[in-house]
Amino acid sequence: MTLLIGSVVFWALAWMLNVRLANARFARIRLGQIAVPMLFGLTILVVWEGVVRGLQVPAVILPPPSAIAAKIATSLPILWADVVQTFFKGAVAGYLIGCGAAFVVAILIDRSPFLQRGLLPVGNFVAALPIVGVAPILVMWFGFDWHSKAAVVVIMVFFPVLVNMVAGLAATERMQRDLMATYSASYWQTLLKLRLPAALPFLFNGLKIASTLALIGAIVAEFFGSPIVGMGFRISTEVGRLGLDMVWAEIAVAALAGSAFYGLIVLVEKRMTFWHPSQRG
Repeated sequence: MTLLIGSVVFWALAWMLNVRLANARFARIRLGQIAVPMLFGLTILVVWEGVVRGLQVPAVILPPPSAIAAKIATSLPILWADVVQTFFKGAVAGYLIGCGAAFVVAILIDRSPFLQRGLLPVGNFVAALPIVGVAPILVMWFGFDWHSKAAVVVIMVFFPVLVNMVAGLAATERMQRDLMATYSASYWQTLLKLRLPAALPFLFNGLKIASTLALIGAIVAEFFGSPIVGMGFRISTEVGRLGLDMVWAEIAVAALAGSAFYGLIVLVEKRMTFWHPSQRG
C-alpha cells in the first residue's frame, strides 16, 4: 500500500513539474524538447513499477519495468538476433522495396490519366485487405524466412506512400507550372526542378507513416510461420510458455527500434525540406 500511495504522490508531483516545463520557454529549446518527453516517460515507468509491486500484480499478468529491464540485460544475444531477423531483414527490406515501388508508380500515374483512374482504386482495395488474412498466403508463397515478411511489409507500406506521393505531385500551383512552360521546360525538367521538391513534404509524411507499419507487418507475419528466430516468433512462443517478461522485452526492443527508424526519417526530412515552413519554426 505504501508503494501505491507513493506512486500516486510521485505521479502528481511529476505531472505538475512536466506541465510547468512544457509551458515554459525551456520547452522551446532542444534540451527542453528532449527533457519533457523523457520526464514523462520516466514518470510512467516509476508509477508502473509502484502500482504493480504495491498491488502485487502477478508477473504473468503484468511484470514490473525492473523485471523487463533485467530480462533485456540477460537476453541481449537473443534479442539482437530477433532484431536482425525481423527489423533489418524483414521490415527494412520490405520498407525499401515498397516505398521505392510506390515512388516509381506515382510517377507513372502522374504521366498516365488511365493509371490514375484505374490503379488508385485497385490500390485502395489492396490496402483494405486484412493483413492477418494475407500474411499466411504470402508465407506459403515465399517461405518461412524473411522474404515472406518483406512481402507483407511491401503490401502495408506501398499504398500510404503512393497516395501521399500522388498528392504531392499535384501540389504545385498552376502559375508555377505555367512559368516552367514559358521557359520551355520539358516534363522531366519540371518534375525534377519544381514538382518533386514540392512533393517532398507529402512524400516524407507517407514515409513516416510507413515506418511504423513496416515493423508491425513484419512481426505479425512471423506469427504465421518463421524460422526459430524473430520478434514475432519469440512473442508467440513466450506467450505459450507464460514468459511475459520476455514478451515485454521484445515489445520494448521493437518500440525502440521503430522509434529510432522513425527518428532517422525525421532527420533526413529536416535536411531535405529545410525550406518548408514546417521546418523553419
